[in-house]
Amino acid sequence: MLELQHISFGVEQDGENKEILRDINLTINERFVAITGPNGGGKSTLAKVIAGILVPTQGRIILDGEDITGLGITERARKGISFAFQQPVRFKGLTVKDLITLASKSIGVPEACDYLSEVGLCAKDYIDREVDASLSGGELKRIEIAMIMARSTKLSVFDEPEAGIDLWSFSNLIQVFEHLHEKINGSILIISHQERILNIADRIVVLADGRVQQDGARKDVLPGLLDSSSSVCSALSDKVR
Repeated sequence: MLELQHISFGVEQDGENKEILRDINLTINERFVAITGPNGGGKSTLAKVIAGILVPTQGRIILDGEDITGLGITERARKGISFAFQQPVRFKGLTVKDLITLASKSIGVPEACDYLSEVGLCAKDYIDREVDASLSGGELKRIEIAMIMARSTKLSVFDEPEAGIDLWSFSNLIQVFEHLHEKINGSILIISHQERILNIADRIVVLADGRVQQDGARKDVLPGLLDSSSSVCSALSDKVR
């Protein structure tokens, strides 16, 4: 279980402090939680604070009863938090096999191939490929998800996994997350604008102006977001960039 207690985050801009997150209080223990809201509302910043990439200016982060506020991304990864970047990192000289087996030292090549198959990639075509510019955005997203599945951590955080992929890849990405939802042993937290991703979440949190504006079960929150009168409706679209 992840607890965010009075989390705030600010940066200095033009000699003044700009608050990006304002007194965020959340407890996450559901299997699949989606965080959505308008651009600039603080969603990606919150994901990076949870992962340990950014340090909150105020508040505490508790994972399974342990205060991890002062831990960096590597220490949090060891504690059981996985993070998928909005734009997956490419590693010249590192193969897909290396990446997945390094993610979980308890697995070998056969298991790595199984995870690739689970995300819809033909293992024999990808296992020895380098994680470089020869891979498309959709391929990288799938490989990153396979790596996170191999880690099987308490909490897996995805920052806009649909960003930069084509429509075909996005349609298949939904299937991958539906499968991940069934297989994962911990919680999935996804930052997304996409209605089709929100529609498979157990719980939706709406973040705007750095604050939690809504928080509840999908059936209670999503209809309001899709209403044309909603202030965050313009942020929700099935159009893939």
